[in-house]
Amino acid sequence: MAYDIAVIGGGPAGLSAAVQARQRNKSVVVISGDDRDGPIYKTERIDNYLGLPQIRGPELLERFRKHADSMGVERKTGRALNIMQMNGAFYISIGSDMAQAGAVVLAPGVARGVKYPGEAEHLGAGVSYCATCDGMLYRGRDVVVVGRSSEAPEEANFLQEIGCRVTYVAPREPEGLHGGIPFVKGVRIEVLGEKTVTGVRADGRELSCAGVFILRAAIAPTDLLPGLALRDGYVAVDRDMAASIPGVFAAGDCTGLPLQISKAVGEGLVAGHRAAEYLDKHK
Repeated sequence: MAYDIAVIGGGPAGLSAAVQARQRNKSVVVISGDDRDGPIYKTERIDNYLGLPQIRGPELLERFRKHADSMGVERKTGRALNIMQMNGAFYISIGSDMAQAGAVVLAPGVARGVKYPGEAEHLGAGVSYCATCDGMLYRGRDVVVVGRSSEAPEEANFLQEIGCRVTYVAPREPEGLHGGIPFVKGVRIEVLGEKTVTGVRADGRELSCAGVFILRAAIAPTDLLPGLALRDGYVAVDRDMAASIPGVFAAGDCTGLPLQISKAVGEGLVAGHRAAEYLDKHK
């Protein structure tokens, strides 16, 4: 499906950008995972958002979402895995699905946590970030799911249903995991193997496997879009929220401190506005 603007992230920055773009009559899709993984959803009370003191995080997020829905913003649920630029358009991989856009607004928040030892070296050689994309490659084989998102149990269940022998590793046992899937408590993770994955070490315990699915709530912007310039570890932007790649804008926590809702909403407004202007100039 082709859109004018694709927004990566369904938090305050992303939804603010989407609303602004719709006000300028641009078609917009917001691509995001489970709202439960976001910091706002987990916030019991917010005291510093102007005009709405002492509001619960989930309630504020629901208000943002309803506003975007009323403007005709479309939403695709899933993790954006990579963004490719070709012939003046951006192609965003969302699991096994694909979306096309003329401009992109990055608003994924902060991808918390660094890569595990061995993860980057085995990407495409046993390490995957998408069960529905790569699961069939491991049918009848042992796989480990490293669950770091609310949707990870569902993806582990899917792998079991298509014939993979699944072990689930996470800091705590999740809800919704099929009874036949072993759970291993693990915080410190290492991916093992020479040229291809042969196992995972979880808190010192070795688990043999042919593949490991590392399912985080968000992927770092530089993993989504290689070549993106950073500043102090955050996406580098100018006052128009334009990133280093033409047609790409960024807003919210991914652009740096302070990590506040008001800042995210304001930056999202600018990013959505400027992305729409960019399209008008490059028709």
